[in-house]
Amino acid sequence: MLVTKIPAHSVELIAPAGDMTGLLTALKAGADAVYFGAEGYNMRAGSSNFTPADFPAIQALCQEYHAKGYLALNTIVYDGELKRMKQTVTAAKKAGFDAIICSDMAVIEACRNADMAFHISTQASVSSYSAVKFYASLGAKMIVLARELTIEQVRHITDKIKDDGLGVKIECFVHGAMCVAVSGRCFMSQDIFGRSANRGQCVQPCRREYIITDPEENKELALGTDYVMSPQDLCTIEFIDVLIDAGISAFKIEGRSRSPEYVHTATAAYRTAIDFCINRRNDPQFRKEYSELTTKLKEDLATVYNRGFSKGFYFGKPLDAWVQEYGSLAKEKKTFIGDIRKYYPKAGVAEIIILARGLKQGEKLSIQGPKTGVVTIMADAFLTNDLPDNDAHKGDNVTLKCAKVRKNDKVYLLEKRK
Repeated sequence: MLVTKIPAHSVELIAPAGDMTGLLTALKAGADAVYFGAEGYNMRAGSSNFTPADFPAIQALCQEYHAKGYLALNTIVYDGELKRMKQTVTAAKKAGFDAIICSDMAVIEACRNADMAFHISTQASVSSYSAVKFYASLGAKMIVLARELTIEQVRHITDKIKDDGLGVKIECFVHGAMCVAVSGRCFMSQDIFGRSANRGQCVQPCRREYIITDPEENKELALGTDYVMSPQDLCTIEFIDVLIDAGISAFKIEGRSRSPEYVHTATAAYRTAIDFCINRRNDPQFRKEYSELTTKLKEDLATVYNRGFSKGFYFGKPLDAWVQEYGSLAKEKKTFIGDIRKYYPKAGVAEIIILARGLKQGEKLSIQGPKTGVVTIMADAFLTNDLPDNDAHKGDNVTLKCAKVRKNDKVYLLEKRK
């Protein structure tokens, strides 16, 4: 029987963090590294992002979980911003972050001058070994390849790196949103709304439905059945072993603007898949067992925000991988129902004040907070206003068994979409 052989080199799982809740969630879910943005200089301006004042707390949390911290400074930078950008690089260095993710040569220069490690962002569109060598010569420690490469093109680059003994690692995206533009360099948002994608301000007009009008015949055509500018999300969970075999050193999950439950589910799924590949690679039943595992993991991934799944460019151009409807295709929806009023650690019980909708016995809850991350529980049994009950309403106090959560954490109901 053919046994899948995977090199035993280390593989780093890098998860997104748009705020402190997302950061803690990613770390608890098993990320080897987290990446996050600084206000003004990253490609997700819509996320909460962080300021240099937050850097020490971020680094302390990363150290607690033995994870690396990468600061994204990957927008283009103007002359009037150079002073502040350099101050941010200095603050990152002082905090002890492991690297800065960037593409602008001014940021690269600032990192070099500050003796700060840096990685090359996908915005640089690195698509060849020649480009890899150039950035490596500047001191780049890791390079995120362009998303438009196939597995064979990636493998060619990693083989050349190994042959030449080049001291640089290759990182690739494995999950999350895909952009209709090459490496995300798009001017549609800038042209229509004056908000530049290259400054992290994209409002994603490509995701919407459009009406095409024929002025000669006064006919209209709605582009909505296929959103031809809105690609499906990348999902590689079923062939992570192939990507490891291609010599990729780091796998990145996209999603700094997405919810904590998305971060938790995606990070946990890819952690499980990577560990299975590394630990069971010589198992004669590997292919069958991995297929069964990833079928379940893909179902988990489908419960959180997604636009449908695609293999991206890894096996060639995804010509038919367009979204079929607007918004998320997640199989679960999240509804806010209340806040944590108090937690009783000795009893392991949380008290929830119901502020909206209500709660019924057997429903699924997601509790989220900056010092809690994400805790998911089933409300199989609870008290309403100190009495056993199976139905709570707005204004009620609910107490139920729960892992440790904290006062003011937000409580959401997770239910299947109809």
